[in-house]
Amino acid sequence: MPQANPSLIDSADLAVSLGTDLERGLGTEEAAQRLQADGPNELRAVPPVPMWRRALAQLQDPLVYLLGAAAAVALAAWWFEGRGQAGVAGWPLDAIVIAGVVVLNAVLGWLQEAKAAQAVAALAKMTTATSAVLRDGAVTRVPSAELVKGDVLVLAEGDAVGADARLVQAAALKLLEAPLTGESEAVLKNAARLPGPVALGDRLNMVFKGTAVAQGTGQAIVTATGMQTEMGGIATLLDTTPDAPTPLQVEVAHLGKVLGIAALVIAALVVVTILLISDIHGVADVITVLLLGVSLAVAAVPEGLPAILSVVLAMGVRRMARHHAIVKQLASVETLGSASVIASDKTGTLTRGEMTVQRVMTASGRSDITGVGYAPEGRAETAGTELAEGPLRLELQAVLRGGSLAGNAQLQQDETGTWVIQGDPTEAAFLVAERKLGDPAKSEATPETEERFERIGEIPFTSQRKMMSVLLVDHADGDAHVLFTKGAPDELLAHCTHARRGEDTVALDAALHAQVLADVAAMTGDALRTLAVARRTLAPDAQIPNDADEAAAFEQGLEYLGTVGIIDPPREEAAVAIAEARQAGIRVIMITGDHPRTAARIAADLGIVDAGAPVLTGIELDKLGDDAAFAAAAQNTSVFARVAPRHKLRIVQALQGSGQVVAMTGDGVNDAPALKAADIGVAMGVAGTEVSKEAARMILADDHFATIVLAVREGRGVLDNIRKFLRYLLSSNLAEVLTVFAGVVGAGVIGLKATATGSGGAVVLPLLATQILWINLITDTGPALAMGVDPIADDVMARKPRPRSQGILDTAMAWGVVEGGVVMAVLTLLTLDLFLPGGLIEPVDSWLGAGPHSLELARTAAFTVLVLTQLFNCFNARSASASAFLAPFSNRWLWAAVALSAALQAAVVHLPFLNLAFGTVPLSAGQWGVCVAMASGVLWFSEARKLVRRRWTRQATAPPVTDRAGLS
Repeated sequence: MPQANPSLIDSADLAVSLGTDLERGLGTEEAAQRLQADGPNELRAVPPVPMWRRALAQLQDPLVYLLGAAAAVALAAWWFEGRGQAGVAGWPLDAIVIAGVVVLNAVLGWLQEAKAAQAVAALAKMTTATSAVLRDGAVTRVPSAELVKGDVLVLAEGDAVGADARLVQAAALKLLEAPLTGESEAVLKNAARLPGPVALGDRLNMVFKGTAVAQGTGQAIVTATGMQTEMGGIATLLDTTPDAPTPLQVEVAHLGKVLGIAALVIAALVVVTILLISDIHGVADVITVLLLGVSLAVAAVPEGLPAILSVVLAMGVRRMARHHAIVKQLASVETLGSASVIASDKTGTLTRGEMTVQRVMTASGRSDITGVGYAPEGRAETAGTELAEGPLRLELQAVLRGGSLAGNAQLQQDETGTWVIQGDPTEAAFLVAERKLGDPAKSEATPETEERFERIGEIPFTSQRKMMSVLLVDHADGDAHVLFTKGAPDELLAHCTHARRGEDTVALDAALHAQVLADVAAMTGDALRTLAVARRTLAPDAQIPNDADEAAAFEQGLEYLGTVGIIDPPREEAAVAIAEARQAGIRVIMITGDHPRTAARIAADLGIVDAGAPVLTGIELDKLGDDAAFAAAAQNTSVFARVAPRHKLRIVQALQGSGQVVAMTGDGVNDAPALKAADIGVAMGVAGTEVSKEAARMILADDHFATIVLAVREGRGVLDNIRKFLRYLLSSNLAEVLTVFAGVVGAGVIGLKATATGSGGAVVLPLLATQILWINLITDTGPALAMGVDPIADDVMARKPRPRSQGILDTAMAWGVVEGGVVMAVLTLLTLDLFLPGGLIEPVDSWLGAGPHSLELARTAAFTVLVLTQLFNCFNARSASASAFLAPFSNRWLWAAVALSAALQAAVVHLPFLNLAFGTVPLSAGQWGVCVAMASGVLWFSEARKLVRRRWTRQATAPPVTDRAGLS
C-alpha cells in the first residue's frame, strides 16, 4: 500500500502499489471486491437525537433538580398537613407553582433551541454526486459512494471531486478548494511529484473530496475514500469535538448547586432553631415547623430563575433575529456578549469572496477600478479622479477586453437581480471590470461582442507555460485573426516584443521592460494577484495546430497590453465593525488557509493589525515545541495563514485555555471543527456551507461581519439584564429568609411572642408558610421578567468584556444582595413590631388606628411591607450605581408588573376568601400609608448607597490636583 502522503510518490509507482492500470482503470469485479472490503465512499453520520431525548435534555440542570426536590418535599408536607382545608388553603400551592415553573422552562427551551447539530450528516449531503471513472478501459459514471482506492478519476470542468486522489495528468486544471482550505482563488494543479511535505493548500498534485473543478481536465488515482479522506478527517474532528457548555450554562449550574446547599442549610438551621427555643406541644407543632422549613427552602431558591432566564434569552434571540443573527441555542446569546476574542476566517467572512480587479498598470501609467464584488458598479480613476478619454483609457480598455476574451467565465444576473458568475472567479473579474468602463458593447457577455468576436481556437493553460491563449476572428476588423494571451507577467513578458501605448504600438525596450517589472513588483507587494495580457494579429487563415509545440509558437512576438492586480476585497462594513469591537475591548484575529501575504494585507486593511505585523503559518505552528509555545503564539499573534482545520481548532482551544471567551466565525467545511469547539461558533448563512451552519451555534443571515458586533451589543444587554434580575431575586429571597429567622429568634424582642394567642411556649411565626409562597408567586416572576427587557445601556460597548473567571454573581454584587436583603428584612420586622404591643416600638393609634392590635393584623402589615419592599427593590436593582430616578419610565413593562403585583397583594389583603387562605385581615387607608412609607425605606437606603459609591468612584478616577509648579 502507498505511503500516508501520496503527493510524494511518483504516479506510476502509486498505480503499481494500488494495483491499478492507468490506461484501463480497475476491472468491474475488482472494484466490487474493494467496495465490499473497504465499504462505501461515505462519511459516517451521527444518528438524529429523538425528540423525547431533546425534551428531557431541557431538564438536565442542577437548579431544575433542586426545584424538583423542593416540589416533592412541599407535596409531602401538604399530604400530611394541608389536605382537607377549605378553599385555596387546601391546595398544594407551593408544589404546583414550582412544578409549573419547571415545565414552563423546559417547554420554552425545547421550542426555541434548534435541533442538535448534525454536522457530519451535512457533510455526507454535500457529496452525493456521481463521478467519471475508467472501468475496464472505458469511461463510465458511477455514484461517488461506489468509488474505491485505485479508481482512475476522469475530471472535467464543473465536476465535483468524489474522493481524494493523486493527479496522473492535468491540462489547465484549476480547482475551487475554498470550502476545504479557505483558499479564495482557484488553484492550478499539476501532476508532478512534490519534493517534500507541504500544507494541504499547497498539494498541487492532489485533488480532494468536496472540492470542484473550475477549469481544465485531468485524471487522478483515488488514494482515499470515506472517512480516510481529508473531509473525513474533518468529520472525525467534529465527531470527537464535544459541544462545550457556554459560560452562562456553567455559571447557572454552579449557582444552582450553591443555592441548593444554601437552601438545605437555611431550612435545617431555622427548623432546628425553632425546635430548640419553642415549646412543642404536639405533632401539629412539629408539622408546622417542618412546613415552614420547606417554605423557606423554596423561598431561598429563586424558582422562577430557569424560566426567566429562558424567556429573557428568547427575547434576546428574537431581537438578534431582527438584526439577521439567528441563534440556535438560547444560552449562546449571553456568551456572545461575554466574547473577548473573535477569531474569524478571511474568505467570505471578512472578505466578499468575489475576486475584483483593483489596479491596472499599462505603458502610460496606473488606473484604479472602483467598486467591489461581481456587480459591475464602479468607474476607472487615476490619481483619485475619473479617468478621462485619452491614451491611458484606451490602454485600459484594451487590457480588460483582452482579459475578458481570453477566458471562459460568464457574468449574468439571476432571477433576483443579483450578479453571479460561472467559471473561474479570476476570469470573471475581467468581465466585471470591463463593464465598469461604461461600454457594454465591448463586454464578452453581450450579443454585440458575440457577433463581433468568434472564437476558433484555444491554447490551454499549462503549469510549464503559465499562460493561456484564444484565437478569435474579429468581424469588425475585416475578419482579422487575433490571438489574446494572459498569464504570469514574468513569463508573458518574455514572449513580448512590443507594447501598446495609446493607439500606437511601440517597441518593448529595456526601459519599458524594467518599468513593467517594477509595476508588477509593486502590486505583488500590495498582496495583489497579477495577470498580464497581450495580443497578436495573425495571418487571415491562421489556425491553432494540434501539436503543442507548434501551438506555443503562436505565443511569440506578442504586443504587451498591461497587467492587472486582482484581490478578494475586504467587506467595507467589516472594518467599521472591527473598530467597534476593539473599542469594546474585543480582540479580532484572522485564521485562514489563504496565502500569508494576502492575509497580512487584508488584516492591515481591516485594522486587525498594523502593516508589517507578523503572520504565522500552519507549518510554523507545527514546529512549535510544546503547548506553552503554542499558547504564547495564539496569545501574541493576530494573523494565521495556510492553516489546516486542526490548527484552527487548536488555536481556539489555546485561547480558551488562557481564559478567553472565543467566538469563531467561518463559512467553509474547514471551519466546522473550530466552530463547534468555540464558546460560540458563528456561520455565514448565505455563502456558508451546510456543514458550518450545522456546527455553529449562531448563523448570520446576511453574512455581514458587522452583524456580529450588533449581536455582541445585544448579548451584553442580555447579560446586564440577567444581572439585574439576579440582584433583585436573590436580595428579595434573602429578605424572606432573614425575616422568618430573625423574627423567630427575636420574637420576644419585637412583641411577637407576647401577643400570640396562647403564648407561653407555642410556636410563633412572623409569617405563615402560605404567605411566603404567595410572596414568591407575585414578586419573583413578573417583575424579574420585566427587568429582562430593560433597554440596553448607552455605554454597553464602551466596557471591557467580562472575564471568564468573573462570575455573574461577583463580590460587589453579592454585597449589594446582602445589604438589600438585610434592609428589607429589618423594615419588615420593624413593621411587625410597630403593629404589636410589647415590643421595641409601641403602636401609635394616630397612625395605625385604634386597637386592638392583633397578631393577624401585624402579620398582614409585615406581609404587605415585605411585598412592597421587593417591588421598590425592582427599581433599585436596575443598576448597581445609577439612581433609580434616572429614566424611571423607560421600561413600561416593569411598571405594569409592579402594578399587577401590588393589585394582587391588595386582593389577598381585602378579599374574604383569600383572607381565609392566607391568614390576612383588611388594612385601613392609614395602615396602607404606613406600610408604603416603611417599604420605601429600601429605596432611600439604596439611593444613599449609590450616591456614596458614585462620589467615591469619581474621586478615585479623578486626576491628581497639582499646584502651579506642577507638583501634586
